[in-house]
Amino acid sequence: MAVTLYHNPKCSTSRNALALLRDRGIEPTVIDYLKTGWDRATLERLASRTGVGMAGLMRRKEVEAKALLDAGADDETLLAAALAQPILIERPIVETDKGAVVGRPLERVLEVL
Repeated sequence: MAVTLYHNPKCSTSRNALALLRDRGIEPTVIDYLKTGWDRATLERLASRTGVGMAGLMRRKEVEAKALLDAGADDETLLAAALAQPILIERPIVETDKGAVVGRPLERVLEVL
C-alpha cells in the first residue's frame, strides 16, 4: 500500500505519525510541505478525500488561519492563503489508497491503513 505523509518535522504529532507508520512496517513517502510548499491540485484533492473541505484542513492555531475561518472565508480564499503560507495547513495528513485523514488525534491515521 502506498502511503504519503504530509509532514512537519518540528511537530511532535507529525513525528509521532511517522513513528506509528514505521512501527507498523510502513515506510511512507514523506512530504515536508514547509519546504516544498503546496500545489492547488494536492490541496483540492486532500480537502475532498479527507471529507473536511478546505476549512477542515486549516490549522486554527495559526493566527491567520483562525482569522480567515472566523471571517467565514470561502474555499478559494483559504486555498490562496494556504498556497502562499504552507504553515496554515494542519498536520500531519496521511493519504493512502483507502483515503486521507488529518492525523489529529493521532489514532485517526489508523483509519486509512
